[in-house]
Amino acid sequence: MSFLRKSSAVLLLSVLAAAVSTSMPGQGAPTGKRTLVRAGHVLDVKTGKLSDGQTIVVVGETIQSIGPSAAVTQQPGDTVIDLGGMTVMPGMIDVHTHMTMNPDFDTYHELTQTNAKEAINGVVNARTTLLAGFTTVRNVGASGFTDVDLRDAINAGQVPGPHMLVSGPLLGITGGHCDDNLLPIEYHRVGDGVADGIAEVQHKVRQNIKYGADLIKICATGGVLSKGDDPQASQYTLEEMQAIVADAHRLGRKVAAHAHGAQGILWAAKAGVDSIEHGSYIDDAAIAEMKKDGTYLVPTLYLEDWMLEKGKLPPFYHQKMLDVSAVAKANIKRAMQAGVKIALGTDAAVYPHGLNAHELDVYVNQLGMAPLAALQSTTINAADLMGLTAKAGGLEPGKWADIIAVEKNPVDDVRVLQDVKFVMKAGVVYKGPGSVLN
Repeated sequence: MSFLRKSSAVLLLSVLAAAVSTSMPGQGAPTGKRTLVRAGHVLDVKTGKLSDGQTIVVVGETIQSIGPSAAVTQQPGDTVIDLGGMTVMPGMIDVHTHMTMNPDFDTYHELTQTNAKEAINGVVNARTTLLAGFTTVRNVGASGFTDVDLRDAINAGQVPGPHMLVSGPLLGITGGHCDDNLLPIEYHRVGDGVADGIAEVQHKVRQNIKYGADLIKICATGGVLSKGDDPQASQYTLEEMQAIVADAHRLGRKVAAHAHGAQGILWAAKAGVDSIEHGSYIDDAAIAEMKKDGTYLVPTLYLEDWMLEKGKLPPFYHQKMLDVSAVAKANIKRAMQAGVKIALGTDAAVYPHGLNAHELDVYVNQLGMAPLAALQSTTINAADLMGLTAKAGGLEPGKWADIIAVEKNPVDDVRVLQDVKFVMKAGVVYKGPGSVLN
């Protein structure tokens, strides 16, 4: 990554931020001021219990209390938000996004992407994702640390978007899924995160952390949307992944492993990664290892439906997508039924941002997951995986005031979450009554 490319991305984000900063609030609402969210129903995502006629008292960016509306009296200076008969629940969490990327896989388009273009994508997609009801995301892969800059701009209140934990560039082997393989040798094109051998992978972990990464993302196997690699083939060795995890954990960062093939999943789990992303070819041995270690599985399944229906892929991508789609759902269903912990991830960017909640429909209506368990995958479980249980994943005093509302109980039909009517993040309303956005 050149200094000039990095600088252009930072400059562009600063320009974009300046263009909207006059109308945007900070990360949270002003401290001391109360907002009363009058909810028709409040869903407890731990128990599935629905409580009628509740008021959530928000002070600053956090929830102060929740109780029957009749017991919460409006005081001078309070802001009241009337959500009528709507059902209120915690903001959703997506632990596998690529906010700075879009679903255009024409190879020429891929080669013409720059860090500056990714920064523009990120500003647009962060807003779209937030308005879809996803108040927290984990970004697992971006060129040139553009996701670090996007996170920082959101945290500064310069652009609207969800809370973000970001990985920066993905770590992968030479010629693997996380490398740049579309150009011949004379161009010497190499992915930002490419590293081979224990010493090199340790250096890359430390470098990513140096430049602002909240977590480390690695490619344990080949992938689908890449040239010249096999999704079933392992990439990093067990020893390389052990070195990555040891350094990351010692330095306070979790590790997410892109892994389709069974051997790569098993090795990544043995190495101690915190989550397996995709898991398409997961087998019984990998399931047993993940259960033993408490490793999360992050399925990304709706993308297969969208891609097979609407995707326009080059032939060398398309065949791999067909192969993976033929087996992934059955394997993931077996892992779910075996009790592997599930956190919702979408791979948004493989399909359009903002459609993230369609993933829940797949879990429930294609794989047979209980609706409440599906909701927990995008709230309680996702917050746990991200290390944010104290702040996100539930409506409780002391947590962020990340609140969404829909027209009916999502336990009855998770598809209602594809049309979120109200979004508050950290005490600021971004959609619905009182929104700060036009």
